[in-house]
Amino acid sequence: MRALQPDRETRFRALYVQAYPDVLRFAARRAHLSHAEDVAADAFLVAWRRIDEVPARHEDARAWLFGITRHCLLNAGRGGERRQALSVRLAALTRAGEPTHDGEADFVAQRVDVAAAWRQLSATEQEALALHLFDDLTSPQAARVLGISAASYRLRLLRARRALRQYLEHPAPTRVQLENQP
Repeated sequence: MRALQPDRETRFRALYVQAYPDVLRFAARRAHLSHAEDVAADAFLVAWRRIDEVPARHEDARAWLFGITRHCLLNAGRGGERRQALSVRLAALTRAGEPTHDGEADFVAQRVDVAAAWRQLSATEQEALALHLFDDLTSPQAARVLGISAASYRLRLLRARRALRQYLEHPAPTRVQLENQP
């Protein structure tokens, strides 16, 4: 039995080195960074206990860890923090390169529009989009994170994209707009 321990430890160390930054980013988009570090540590504790279940391919192992991390977040976020645990921080949205001076106002307006539309999405819609856009998971990988079939995830993603598009095309009136009406 002792002969298996170094192999398990080597596999776990390799998994940790390869996946920890991704797991931490995954958790940080859903919770405050100080909390995300604790959640990532909890996820790797579960991974250590279940090291024999880790998929062989790196991409699949990463999705497997995201699923564990998601469950850790949900466990930690029960109660009042549930909504915060599932929200994605839009600060991670960036464009390639800096906006030009002429395009700066448009860039800011687009970010404000996206942020407003994002807040109108349900937590389920936000999560479906986040797994695709921010975590760069395939449909089968994202489905595994959520514990649903790949077809169900694709349908959820399709509906989330439609909802986001609808909110971007027809934004809800802002408080300022409502106050300026006669």
